Amino acid sequence: MSEAQLVWGVVFGAIGFAFSLYGTRQKAVIPFLAGLGLMGVPYLIANVYALVAAGVVLMALPYFVRL
Repeated sequence: MSEAQLVWGVVFGAIGFAFSLYGTRQKAVIPFLAGLGLMGVPYLIANVYALVAAGVVLMALPYFVRL
């Protein structure tokens, strides 16, 4: 595990926690699932560039998908 992957994992984990907390309190499914995805994606993706791309997509998901 590189330092960049560790830093990005912490950043996306913190943002994911905030998304999941917001989704829980507002009873919104999409931000909650995006937050869970952001917290879990650093464990599954080993490439730093793919990790950043997946994190950006998951952060933009609640903005574009409205239920």
